[in-house]
Amino acid sequence: MVMIPARPLPERSCTVLKSLMKWAPSTWTGLEPGRLLPLQGSSRLLSVGCADHTKHQEPSGKKPLSEKKLKRHFVDHRRVLVRGGNGGSGMSCFHSEPRKEFGGPDGGDGGNGGHVILRADQQIKSLSSVLSQYRGFSGEDGSRKNCSGRGGAVLYVQVPVGTLVKEGGEIVADLSHPGDEYVAALGGAGGKGNRFFLANDNRAPITCTPGQPGQERVLYLELKTVAHAGMVGFPNAGKSSLLRAISNAKPTVASYPFTTLKPHVGIVPYAGHQQLAVADIPGIIRGAHQNKGLGLGFLRHIERCRFLLFVVDLSLPEPWTQVDDLKYELEKYEEGLSERAHVIVANKLDLPQARAHLPQLQARLGLAEVIALSALTGENLEQLLLRLKVLHDSYVEAELGQGRQPFSW
Repeated sequence: MVMIPARPLPERSCTVLKSLMKWAPSTWTGLEPGRLLPLQGSSRLLSVGCADHTKHQEPSGKKPLSEKKLKRHFVDHRRVLVRGGNGGSGMSCFHSEPRKEFGGPDGGDGGNGGHVILRADQQIKSLSSVLSQYRGFSGEDGSRKNCSGRGGAVLYVQVPVGTLVKEGGEIVADLSHPGDEYVAALGGAGGKGNRFFLANDNRAPITCTPGQPGQERVLYLELKTVAHAGMVGFPNAGKSSLLRAISNAKPTVASYPFTTLKPHVGIVPYAGHQQLAVADIPGIIRGAHQNKGLGLGFLRHIERCRFLLFVVDLSLPEPWTQVDDLKYELEKYEEGLSERAHVIVANKLDLPQARAHLPQLQARLGLAEVIALSALTGENLEQLLLRLKVLHDSYVEAELGQGRQPFSW
C-alpha cells in the first residue's frame, strides 16, 4: 500500500466529511484529525485536515457601513473623491469618395468631458445620500466627415443647503442658499482631429491628439444646519417636545430620558405667509467643546442660527446654572457665539417643583429674559411665538440695513 503525505483538505471537502461523520458515527468512531483514511477499492490514503484548516482561518475584521446602511443615519461630514469626465480623442482619417481621391483630412475633434457640480437642494437634509466618489461622463471620440464627438453630460450632486466645501482645510465654497452651485471637478478637454492641423505647408496631416483626463480632487463636505432659531439645551430639557408643539416637525419624544441624535428643523407659520425655521440641536453636555458626548459634531450647527433659544429644565434645582454652562460651552467653541440674540425658555412648567423654581430663575436672570412655558400642556406658547417673531423681524431689518438679502426658508 502506497502512503501519501497528509495534506489539509479544502474547506468544501471538510464539510462533506463532517456530514458523513454525522450520518455514520459508528463507522468513524475514534477518528482523529490528521489520521490517514483508507478508501474502499483503492490503496490511496486521504488525510483529514479539517481541524487544521479551521484553526488557521483568521477572524474577519469589522466591516465598515455600506452605502445602503449609511443612508439610514444622519451624516453631517463626508470625504468625497470627484473626477471630471475624460475628453474624447481626436480622429485621424482622410476623406475618400469616387472621383475625389485626395479629399483631404476630415477627422473630427473629441468631445469635452463633463463637469461634476455640487448643487444645494432644499429637499436634502443630510449628507448620507452623497457617495464617497463621483466620476463625470466622458466625451465621445471624434469621427469621420469632420464630426466632433458629443461632450459628456454634467453630473449634478445634490447636497443639503448649508454645506461647506473644503479642500485641504481651506473653505472653497459655501452653499448656503437653495440652488447654489459649485464646480467640484472640471471635465477634460477633447482631443483634436487631424483636420485641425491642416495648413498650407501641411496638406495631409496625420496628427491627432488624445483627450485630456478630467480634474481629480479630494473634497470634504461639512453640513451646518441653516435655520433662523436654534434651540440649545442639555439632554432631556424638552427641546424636541417644544419643537413639535410650535412647528410641523415630528421629532421622536418619549416619557423616558434619552437624547436626540440628529438636528431637526421645523417651520413655524405666521400670518402673511411668513415662515420661521427653528432647529432642534442635539443635546449638549458639559465639556462638549472638548469633544465629550456628542461633542463638536453638532456644535457646528449652532453657527448658522441667527438667534438662539436656551431651553432649560425648570424642574431641576438651580436651573440658572444650565444657562451659564450652555453659554460657557458655546463661548469655548467659538468666541462671541453666546452673545447672539437669544431667549431663555424655562420648560416643564407643568411640574410642581418647576413652579417653585421659577421666581428664583427670574430673580437671577431678569423677568424680561425668561419665558416660562410647558411644551406638554401648551401653556405660554403664544408668548414664545411672539418673541420669535420680534427677533426675526429685527434680524431681517438688520440684514436689509447692511444691503444683504436675509435668509428665507
